Amino acid sequence: MSSDVAIRVTNLSKCYLIYDRPQDRLKQSIVPRLQRLIRRQPASYYREFWALRDVSFEVKKGETVGIIGRNGAGKSTLLQLICGTLTPTYGSVEVNGRVAALLELGSGFNPEFTGRENVYMNASLLGLSRREIDERFDQIVEFADIGDFIDQPIKMYSSGMVVRLAFAVIAHVDADILIVDEALAVGDAFFVQKCMRFLRDFIKRGTLLFVSHDTPAVVNLCSRAILLNHGKIEMQGEPKEVAEHYLEELYREKQETKAVNEIQIEKTCEDEIEDFHDMRRELILSSNLRNDIEVFKFDPDSPSFGEGGAKIVSVQLLNFEGKALSWVVGGEMVRLDVKCKILKPIIGPIIGFYIKDRLGQALFGDNTYLTYRNSYLSIEPGQTLEAVFEFRMPILPMGDYSICVAIAEGTQEDHIQHHWVHDAVMIRSHSSSVCTGLVGIPMKNIALQIL
Repeated sequence: MSSDVAIRVTNLSKCYLIYDRPQDRLKQSIVPRLQRLIRRQPASYYREFWALRDVSFEVKKGETVGIIGRNGAGKSTLLQLICGTLTPTYGSVEVNGRVAALLELGSGFNPEFTGRENVYMNASLLGLSRREIDERFDQIVEFADIGDFIDQPIKMYSSGMVVRLAFAVIAHVDADILIVDEALAVGDAFFVQKCMRFLRDFIKRGTLLFVSHDTPAVVNLCSRAILLNHGKIEMQGEPKEVAEHYLEELYREKQETKAVNEIQIEKTCEDEIEDFHDMRRELILSSNLRNDIEVFKFDPDSPSFGEGGAKIVSVQLLNFEGKALSWVVGGEMVRLDVKCKILKPIIGPIIGFYIKDRLGQALFGDNTYLTYRNSYLSIEPGQTLEAVFEFRMPILPMGDYSICVAIAEGTQEDHIQHHWVHDAVMIRSHSSSVCTGLVGIPMKNIALQIL
């Protein structure tokens, strides 16, 4: 294997034998052997289930690869084969470097052992000597932050505490390759943020294989993504493109299995938010820190998907006189105007948008559902539906962004996507006063006091 390759997977397949009854397993171990002795065609008492089939890919050293897919797609099986906890039916896995993995909740832990005993056992399995574990034990306990529970049996831990301890161990074994499954989904927000900070630091020096249903996390962390579907690689490439394809597939599956019920929705009046003036505005607007944002025209041919009951025909950023804007200054009030042509009868339409950065991360957005949730609205084919969103444009760091828009029918939880346009309008921030974060907002007041 090349020295710059961390993981090589070649034609990897895993087949499980499914028995309908316990006695079928016994029959399978005895009857076929007897039939072979008398030269008869052996009978089978099982069904085959291929969790993976002919999966091949490479992960370069220092690369961060995200693996996404629906439940049952084969993600966990793939990781277990890479880690060596499962044996492939055929195919091969080559790994170059020390691997540390966080797979299923509690994997590698003995529930009867204390947290302390499991730290020593798990770390030794990952290649650390007793002396190395002694040196790092206090750091592991501090990272896990489970207090006196370190000397209690694991069976007394909550799921979150198990994840804390497991992640703390793999974070301190000096792994070359880190494999993280969905286990972080059960952690509390503070610990997940700690783990994400560790992962961001780790990818600067190591190789990460990251499995998650959280596509924004994959887009944010990974340099490449792989989409698994029914045990096969359906797509691999840029995380943004793979995540968008995965989103389309999820909606397509959902819309094939769910129907939309008639809903009663009614417009509500909301109190206007008191506006304010950023006291730095004049200074910023007269300097090269003014957030000049170029707005490009709506692209009707941008990648899209949906059931086709409606079609988005226009997306524009407008000023309050209704004129289309080709430039916007961050911090100013704007209107986003979305027009949709109705092609089929629709009951309870929802129009929404969000603004994404170049990686595909959603920065902010909204939709019409909550405002009209108690009003009855039914639209007939041939009519045009317009949605207008008024908001203050955030101050965007320099770079490229896009506005994603969609029209659906139903409720927030149960709806049909009729037309979803990924990058309907591109925008580009040419200059900015943002010094940290994904977006900036106007400040009502900033003050220093000597007390």
